[in-house]
Amino acid sequence: MALLSFERKYRVPGGTLVGGNLFDFWVGPFYVGFFGVTTFFFAALGTILIFYGASQGPTWNPWLISINPPPIELGLQAAPLLEGGLWQIITICATGAFISWALREVEICRKLGIGYHVPVAFGFAILAYVTLVFFRPILMGAWGYAFPYGIFSHLDWVSNTGYQYGNFHYNPAHMIAITFFFTNALALALHGSLILSAANPAKGHTMKTADHEDTFFRDLIGYSIGPLGIHRLGLLLAINASFWSAVCIVISGTIWFDQWSDWWNWWLQLPWWANIPGGVNG
Repeated sequence: MALLSFERKYRVPGGTLVGGNLFDFWVGPFYVGFFGVTTFFFAALGTILIFYGASQGPTWNPWLISINPPPIELGLQAAPLLEGGLWQIITICATGAFISWALREVEICRKLGIGYHVPVAFGFAILAYVTLVFFRPILMGAWGYAFPYGIFSHLDWVSNTGYQYGNFHYNPAHMIAITFFFTNALALALHGSLILSAANPAKGHTMKTADHEDTFFRDLIGYSIGPLGIHRLGLLLAINASFWSAVCIVISGTIWFDQWSDWWNWWLQLPWWANIPGGVNG
């Protein structure tokens, strides 16, 4: 069955949050809605401003183009356009586009009568972004603490911010976030590879079913979480990765100001280390 003819079954009216029937339409296979319009507006305006900012800069090299936040000295003020003002407007546009996209996902969920798992998951990605460009700079008192919009300049910001707190890998929330990222990649790699191995048998062999997939993991590790469970696990791991990545940066420079390796001194002060030769008290 052709994809578009299949989709006609699900193109039901209603479910809109704003605008009613006025915005309840599709463009090709894409549902638009009021928040589809606002997504396009914010995304288009932000992109135009990025190109305008690039035109005012010293280079058109895509690796070196950078839209920088206002200098730290300006604090939380509105900056002149070419001294961080562009960054401020582009940040508002990006945030507006992301939130609009999430609300558009909510409308689609309402139309299909399904849960809000997708917009909730995307909301955690939005949380990670706004933590970097809104929450942490506001808590630290200057927009200049946010990251620039560029390729090399963004990588430099990540490196410089990490070294500013010694070795950022000692950040406990960073450890948790990375653990969730890696575990999520592992779980979904195992899941995806198992699906492909079952759905793509050797020539002349019959395609395998979910029973074969469950049996594989029961034989391998003694337990199978099941086809629904693996997706729930993937969602749990993914949203935790985003959440703890937001936590790891927002606590740096707000509640912890020294090297992150020093945070672990509490571990060295635990009483059972006291009599170990070479220890803190040994």
